Amino acid sequence: MLIQVELFGIPRARAGVEKTTASGDCLGDVLADLATRFPDLAETCIEDRHLRTGYTANLCGERFVTDPETTLREGDLLLLLNLDAGG
Repeated sequence: MLIQVELFGIPRARAGVEKTTASGDCLGDVLADLATRFPDLAETCIEDRHLRTGYTANLCGERFVTDPETTLREGDLLLLLNLDAGG
């Protein structure tokens, strides 16, 4: 299934895009898909289906998630950001 992904801060700089889609039924699947398509993002932010220390994901603007087994649904929006992003 396709998940909408928005990238902020370092993840955006490494991927070179603001928005994309990724395939997967859980967070780990989506991260693996992104790692394959954006090697610079993987090198900095993703390791073995997990987010590296200092990075997090927000699911639908409702909660922060890092567990690779977190279930996703069609149409979900996943935000990837470094923990020091923002004001």
